[in-house]
Amino acid sequence: MSKVLVIGAGGVSSVCVHKMAQLSGENAAIFPEIHLASRTLAKCDAIATSVKARTGVVVPTYEIDAEEVPAMVNLITRLGATHVINLALPYQDLPIMDACLEAGAHYLDTANYEPKDE
Repeated sequence: MSKVLVIGAGGVSSVCVHKMAQLSGENAAIFPEIHLASRTLAKCDAIATSVKARTGVVVPTYEIDAEEVPAMVNLITRLGATHVINLALPYQDLPIMDACLEAGAHYLDTANYEPKDE
């Protein structure tokens, strides 16, 4: 059974998690379990509340600094996430990718890398 961890809680993440939840649940073959993490827990919780109201799917939420590779590895491993969908800021691509490589999770990205201060 796959577990998906979505990183980021902005507008793109909200749309993505809502759509994933429509294809979720214990009998769903595509996204049986969805988790959401970002540096701002309140944003994650708002998305999770909306998803629960619209689809009935519970999305557990976590506060994480995506630039902290050891913390990301710990979260991915603790959850047993098989897939990580990076919907965070473009400068966070490489740390999230490094964490996925270390934790053995599949990585999906929606942005091109950009240096932090450029």
